[in-house]
Amino acid sequence: MKIQLISMAVALAFAAGAQAQDTSKRQVKNADQDRIEAEYKAAKERCDTMQGNAKDVCQKEAKGKEKVAKAELDAKMKPSAANQRKVREARADAEYDVAKERCEDQKGNDKDVCEKDAKAKHERARADIKRADAKPADRGAGTGATAPRTAPSAPAK
Repeated sequence: MKIQLISMAVALAFAAGAQAQDTSKRQVKNADQDRIEAEYKAAKERCDTMQGNAKDVCQKEAKGKEKVAKAELDAKMKPSAANQRKVREARADAEYDVAKERCEDQKGNDKDVCEKDAKAKHERARADIKRADAKPADRGAGTGATAPRTAPSAPAK
């Protein structure tokens, strides 16, 4: 009977410790989410004083920073290769959105060139992300490595 009580007490202590750690993580995440939201609102309010395309660019920058911060928070709370990839993707997408909006200030051919340049940079960034996430098995293909050698056969008599 005493052994059962002791084992129940130990199990309860471990469960309480795990729950406290989970609650602490949740509180940190909630605080970080609140901070991200407050920074976004403050940045957006700064944009309200602007006019025209400058205001639009400012808003895209604010939204982009918010998306990147949220992706970084997810990567911090749940570290994984997939979440790190999402951070890089969010950063590339935010830069592309801002670049496209900056092109709106231009006219005619300059605008077309600006938009094509922004798109090319975005596609290059996406390709770099894909390349960085390629599996190690894929990286060995096409390296010029030769097949493993086999043992020499016995000489013919």
